[in-house]
Amino acid sequence: MNRGNKKLVPVLLATTMMSGLMVACTTKAPDAASDNKTPDKSNTPAAATTYPMKSDKTVTYWGELPGNLTGVTASHSETPFFQEWQKRTGVNIKFTAPATGQAKQTLNVLLASGDLPDMIEFNFKDDFPGGPEKAIKDGYILKLNDVIDKYAPNLKKYLKEHPDVDKMVKTDNGSYYAFPFIRGDQSLMVYQGPIVRKDWLDELGIPMPATIDEWTAMLKAFKEKKGATAPFTANSVPRVFNDFNNGPFMGAFGVTRDFYLDGSDIKFGPAEKGYKEFLALFRSWYADGLLDKNIATIDTKAWDSNIASGATGSTVGNAGGGIGKWQPLVQAKDPKATLVAAPYPVAKKGDTAFFGQLDQPFSPGGMVAITATSKNVELVAKMLDYGYSEEGHMYFNFGQEGVSYKMENGYPKYTDLLMKNPDKLAPAQAMSKYVRANYNGPFVQDKRYLEQYLALQTQRDAITVWQKTDVAKHKLPPITPTPEESSEFAKIMTDVNTLVDEMTLKIILGTEPLDSFDKYQDKMKQLKLDRALAIQKAALERYNKR
Repeated sequence: MNRGNKKLVPVLLATTMMSGLMVACTTKAPDAASDNKTPDKSNTPAAATTYPMKSDKTVTYWGELPGNLTGVTASHSETPFFQEWQKRTGVNIKFTAPATGQAKQTLNVLLASGDLPDMIEFNFKDDFPGGPEKAIKDGYILKLNDVIDKYAPNLKKYLKEHPDVDKMVKTDNGSYYAFPFIRGDQSLMVYQGPIVRKDWLDELGIPMPATIDEWTAMLKAFKEKKGATAPFTANSVPRVFNDFNNGPFMGAFGVTRDFYLDGSDIKFGPAEKGYKEFLALFRSWYADGLLDKNIATIDTKAWDSNIASGATGSTVGNAGGGIGKWQPLVQAKDPKATLVAAPYPVAKKGDTAFFGQLDQPFSPGGMVAITATSKNVELVAKMLDYGYSEEGHMYFNFGQEGVSYKMENGYPKYTDLLMKNPDKLAPAQAMSKYVRANYNGPFVQDKRYLEQYLALQTQRDAITVWQKTDVAKHKLPPITPTPEESSEFAKIMTDVNTLVDEMTLKIILGTEPLDSFDKYQDKMKQLKLDRALAIQKAALERYNKR
């Protein structure tokens, strides 16, 4: 499904992003105003806030405008959700937004200037060199423990009632550092997997593929009997296989593109034997014309075109932004065309896939930190706490009653303004104007949003199909290296990931022999992959002690 065109950033991708902020992190922000120290802890429970609050102050908010709104609204201040949010909380907000896709670079300049807003919406967990503890230490953002105790009773209550989430949203030192985005139900955590043309399977008498051998046979049939010029394709921008590094196909060989748990050990998939077997498979697919010949450069535009034109019969994508987007495109060419989810491939019939896409309840995107220089800590904290209140929960997920939703037998049902928009906006775009449920933000996401966003039965069925993996046994929790470890880890993994991307493409495209894999393994060791594994292990041990 669409997550606001943001991939929730895995550790590996995050490391490639960290280096861009290093300049900013060496420039310490000015000390916070003397009258704005973090409040002292109090044993007295925080009093509930009555909304809207009465305030004549204007607070400042820095954050990227959701990708779904690009070309739809020009700014936060012109977006109905953010306009109404101010009315409901009673707080006037002045918004500043970086250009779409330029958040990291723009934040670099902002932090270096020392002229900080009251709030910053940014992934300080993964995308800030040194992590949140470094951002706190350098005087950019506040440690929020006392702030939450005193001014955020709704968030505090939720975290107390959900200790598993509470463990995720703080650092190893126990520091809360942002108002988090939380997925409130298991059904919201799986949204991606293999997708195939079911009408082609039916026409050719082919059963739904489960094993790698069945996938190979299916792709050959798509090529030979349906004239598919790219039987399997996938997005490879900005990096190779950008949208399926969670385990499709690799998982059949017991690895994934990331760090993962193998019992009590942490391993890095591309350094393991199973990754060589994956490369051998895709190398043979490419040589046999089963893999898109342009796989190295396929972007979202080419990806959409291949599927819409019938050049492609299978891919890996999301339920919302994949099946939901492509189904009307393929039907426009062939009314019988049907896209459905396929199980994650396995090596042997009856096996359960090792890996698959699975988000954590705490998703780093959409978190909002309060800056250390803010003179409006109490007001800002109470405003952000609104998203975790009962009223705020309904507003963030469903918007304004009578405008974006109506209650029907106790169920908040989206109106046609969102689902059949009169201005011909896609549901994802219309929803992003009035709610934050279909991307992220400082609130708890409600599964009732998803039940409506996935309008097609094939989309809803996809979630059930893709949930049947053992990924929960192998997925690392949201661990955080220390500031010192983080910088070292980022440097190592930037080099390692560049090497892995190079190796993956060269071997699959046949420009290097398969046995070059062994040479690349040696290079990874030279780049200190073992040290990166040790850092991950130490971070996991600390996480388990939280």
